[in-house]
Amino acid sequence: MAPSSVRIRVANAVFLNVRRWPGATDHGRRPFLLVHGLSSNARLWDQVAEILSGAGHPVHAVDLRSHGDSDAPPDGYDTATAADDLAALGLTGAIVAGQSWGGNVVVVLAAKHPDVVAALALVDGGWLDLSGEFPSWEACEAALRPPDIDGLPADELRGYLRRGHPGWSAEAIEATLGNMRIWPDGTLSRRLPIDRHMRIVRSMWDDPPNRYYASVPVPVLLMPALPRDPEKAAALPDATVREYLDADHDLHAQHPRELAADLLELAGRVG
Repeated sequence: MAPSSVRIRVANAVFLNVRRWPGATDHGRRPFLLVHGLSSNARLWDQVAEILSGAGHPVHAVDLRSHGDSDAPPDGYDTATAADDLAALGLTGAIVAGQSWGGNVVVVLAAKHPDVVAALALVDGGWLDLSGEFPSWEACEAALRPPDIDGLPADELRGYLRRGHPGWSAEAIEATLGNMRIWPDGTLSRRLPIDRHMRIVRSMWDDPPNRYYASVPVPVLLMPALPRDPEKAAALPDATVREYLDADHDLHAQHPRELAADLLELAGRVG
């Protein structure tokens, strides 16, 4: 079933786009909230969401600020503000999954807004501590600054994605192109400008998720794409690990069926 889209105000004059799939008619299943990573968008979750909805759960996949079809205000590009935006969506008792930087965001959400979260799934993220990976902010900034691809033909990027991710579906490829605006002449530009991208990266440097672990009161499923090791996340009070071998960072694009099955198992644990 195709999702509907709604715009929800999360702050003064800031609206986020949320893709919604219906659940069971008896409304007895917990909702899922699916959160993308940095410079990504909600559409990457579509194949996972369809399976979760088919199992009876209402599903909400959100575009964060300056991502996808959400508003692009001049400020609010940090992990803590993103977590507050999620709390403002109005969900309670949700199974919340966050990928990459989205994992960091949902850890903060669970620590600061525990009524929203019944369980967490951290999809190759939620343990990203840049200050522990780089010797200085300058080194981190140089390594993680994205390339300027504005003006690149969209078909060139599409071909690059197909070659680089042969296991992805056509839907996942097109969803990834949704990270960009495609103009009438066929060229593209970033939805999240580089300066805002780097403000988020700086917040990841300044505000690592491990400082919130002791305040996360819910079961947590760690889903690393090996060989990345979520060693620091072992400090979470109630964590289990489901490893994905030789997998892409975008697990939800590469392995939507397996990921959805793991999320449904997590939902079964919390009832």
